[in-house]
Amino acid sequence: MTQDFVHLRMHTEFSIKDGMLNPKKVVHKAIASGMKALAITDATAMFGDVIFYKAASAAGIKPILGADCSITNHYNRDDYLRLLFLARNHQGYLTLCDLLSRAWLTNQYKDRGEVDLDWITPEMADGLIVLSGFNTGAIGKAILNGSLSAAEQEARRLSQKFPHFFMELQRVGRPNDEMLVAESVKLAKKLGLPVVATQPIQFENPEDFEFHEARVAIADGFTLANKARPRIYTPQQYFRTKEEMCELFKDIPSAIENSVEIAKRCNVTIKLGKPQLPIFPTPDGMSLKDYMAQLAREGLDRRLKVLYPDEKKREAAFPRYKERLEREIKIIQDMDFPGYFLIVQDFINWAKTHGCPVGPGRGSGAGSLVAYSLGITDLDPLAYDLLFERFLNPERVSMPDFDVDFCQNNRGRVIEYVKSKYGEESVSQIATFGTMGAKGVIKDVGRVLDMSYSEADRLSRMIPTRPGHNTTLEEALSEEPQFRAEVRNNPQARKLIEYALKLEGTTRSLGIHAGGVLIAPGKLIDFCPLYAAGMLPENVISMYDKKDVEAVGLVKFDFLGLTTLTIIERALDYIEKNIGVRPDIEHMECDDEDTYKKIFQTGDTVAVFQFESPGMHKLLIDAKPTQLSDLIALNALYRPGPMDLIPDFLDIRAGRKKAEYADPRLIPILEDTAGIMVYQEQVMLVAQKIGGYSLGGADILRRA
Repeated sequence: MTQDFVHLRMHTEFSIKDGMLNPKKVVHKAIASGMKALAITDATAMFGDVIFYKAASAAGIKPILGADCSITNHYNRDDYLRLLFLARNHQGYLTLCDLLSRAWLTNQYKDRGEVDLDWITPEMADGLIVLSGFNTGAIGKAILNGSLSAAEQEARRLSQKFPHFFMELQRVGRPNDEMLVAESVKLAKKLGLPVVATQPIQFENPEDFEFHEARVAIADGFTLANKARPRIYTPQQYFRTKEEMCELFKDIPSAIENSVEIAKRCNVTIKLGKPQLPIFPTPDGMSLKDYMAQLAREGLDRRLKVLYPDEKKREAAFPRYKERLEREIKIIQDMDFPGYFLIVQDFINWAKTHGCPVGPGRGSGAGSLVAYSLGITDLDPLAYDLLFERFLNPERVSMPDFDVDFCQNNRGRVIEYVKSKYGEESVSQIATFGTMGAKGVIKDVGRVLDMSYSEADRLSRMIPTRPGHNTTLEEALSEEPQFRAEVRNNPQARKLIEYALKLEGTTRSLGIHAGGVLIAPGKLIDFCPLYAAGMLPENVISMYDKKDVEAVGLVKFDFLGLTTLTIIERALDYIEKNIGVRPDIEHMECDDEDTYKKIFQTGDTVAVFQFESPGMHKLLIDAKPTQLSDLIALNALYRPGPMDLIPDFLDIRAGRKKAEYADPRLIPILEDTAGIMVYQEQVMLVAQKIGGYSLGGADILRRA
């Protein structure tokens, strides 16, 4: 009967420069191999840990979280060392988050973050299981250099520092593997240290080796034929089955047994799904609920004085606004989101009072009267029939999410304000991961295969570009006869596509989310590790992406930088300089006839936000808009899907066709948009009026 075995060393695609394994899909490989646990140990990184944790847990595989860490060599920093850290418990997970964050934020050397072992206290060490690193660790390197005494000294030092220390053994076909295994076993026996067998997994199957070599060459900037290209991997670094591992180390059965023993000792549970907001200070110990309600009521009074300067009209309108405001306040309080609204209104109002232009609000958040009253948005939702339930639905609890636009030149100042209020260690931006798309992977693979740029570019141009959809290579081969024929008839193209199909979709690069900013209730590293390109403070990002930071309880706030706001601010500056008066654009009327005739009807809308594209220019010329509601409708229609309805919309508006209503109850909902459902609010209102849905239920239907 085969022994159990657990893989404790695995680089996924989130090692960025090497590794091809998808953290979700590899779980099924472990299941097929009969393994009860599996570790993810990317190169000084934890980018894919939450993805892996969720996939493994859902599949019934025990997830083991770790990292294959670069270690600072104080004697020769160019000769860096490695140790494998596995989180033994929650404290170990927090220690990993701390060590990796410090490595990337404070201790980079030649584009790698390095862990300094001097940082690690006895309490931190107790939460980790540490593997020696085999040929890349200090012990292994000393043995390979012929210095057995130095190896013994290093083994003693590490085993004294780390109470859960194992000598690591590997057999993947490298020239000195057998010698190093033999000497490591001797040393472990002499010092009474346990040994463990690991397989440094880089790809799934043996035949994937050549594709993995291309992946590494792309990252390092080499061609595959370049003799100077580093060749540090072997074809044996695939996902071996437990039967293969047991056979490989049948002469050292304890090394197999200890892989299972380590897996048993690693017990990390990540709390998922409960958002945790930073504490917002309130005056005189007032509760968040009461303070938000107070600010919203005061804000509504201020807004109504501007909307209705005439006191009688204001008094007449007040009950309608009051009822809506109180309903929203109750929903926000019941869903426990007052803190979120208070945090957002605080940094927006700081920006407005400190010379940082802020957009009036867009997206579903514009449907909140509370947001309008607090100054988060500058659009009266009742004037445009916007629905609060589209933004915050009591029947589907999820975090609210305001899309907030700041002047591009001043966005950084607002983020600095947030850091000063909540603490540098509590604020960061969010990681994004660039993947190898169809067009890009053809160019990347073409380069490493030494194909001419023009030839690779010609092939990539055969991949169709579709708005809102990234065409895959499989789709292109199926749908584009010219591309399919080129691949079938051209051996060079056929080889390129063979590689490209294997690498398409693999993580290629790190980026920074365009607007997302995290504000944690305490230290960010208590939730996730951090990364910073070049150790620059403005580059500090979470190692988890948008979905994963929200999964571990962090709340994302959108700080979008918009150049249009910068342009508007400069225009106002010039007008004030030339005529001595600064226009009040917040209260500017939207019915100027010349604006529609000379700008929108002529399509002269370069730098007009969301009306810049050539397609939109043509649509404006065809539609001849005469009022703001026309612009709103055109903007909503000009996107994949609704775009198909544009000809009908134009024909009905021009009188060439008659609007049709399947039910007379649709007329008051759809008459402003030529009988066509243009807005998501209209979908919800139709579901409410015709289907009898609540607005909360209508929102769920809309999402479906």
